[in-house]
Amino acid sequence: MNDSLKTLVIIAFLIIILWNLGAGLYYMLVDKGESKRTVNALTKRIALSVALILLVVLANYMGWIEFHGVGRNP
Repeated sequence: MNDSLKTLVIIAFLIIILWNLGAGLYYMLVDKGESKRTVNALTKRIALSVALILLVVLANYMGWIEFHGVGRNP
């Protein structure tokens, strides 16, 4: 897999996560607790965050990416 494609997939996940976070804030301010749109937006955000973490762990396991060990003592 190309390095730029890996970066784009992760950035796309992060943008969608931030979009859902902003949607949750917007719905919270506009709906004032009258609908479940806030809960749905924040649930999607949590699901996407978990999916992104699992994708990174899977990519490391499959050898597509390698953790570089920032902060490790030699």
